[in-house]
Amino acid sequence: MISKEFQAGLWPYLGGICKNIGVGVLAIGGAEDHVHLLVNVPPSLAVAKAVGTVKSNSSKWANGARKELAWQQGYSAFSVSASVVPAVVRYIRNQEKHHKRMKFDAEYLALLKKHGVDFDERFVFG
Repeated sequence: MISKEFQAGLWPYLGGICKNIGVGVLAIGGAEDHVHLLVNVPPSLAVAKAVGTVKSNSSKWANGARKELAWQQGYSAFSVSASVVPAVVRYIRNQEKHHKRMKFDAEYLALLKKHGVDFDERFVFG
């Protein structure tokens, strides 16, 4: 779980990792059980490499700060049109309020279904 107190340090740290690897950050936020990053990944960097670098470096930092942080193995990456960036930024910044109305797990499964992503629910959150 990512406490509010820990989020205050983690979000900027994630932004620093992104900056160091040339990834532009538009928004970072989340809740106790997940993180959202709205970023511009340059074409010269594979999304998987960027995500792996962010996850591994943030885990090392957190564990060095005596906070246990273990990201799940997988991740999701979605592209968004420039026209919806402001709405996505608002969504990321209002995660706590948003997930009081709809739990993350339910929202995520609905998103996958809406966009026709083939998945096996047994393995989505494992």
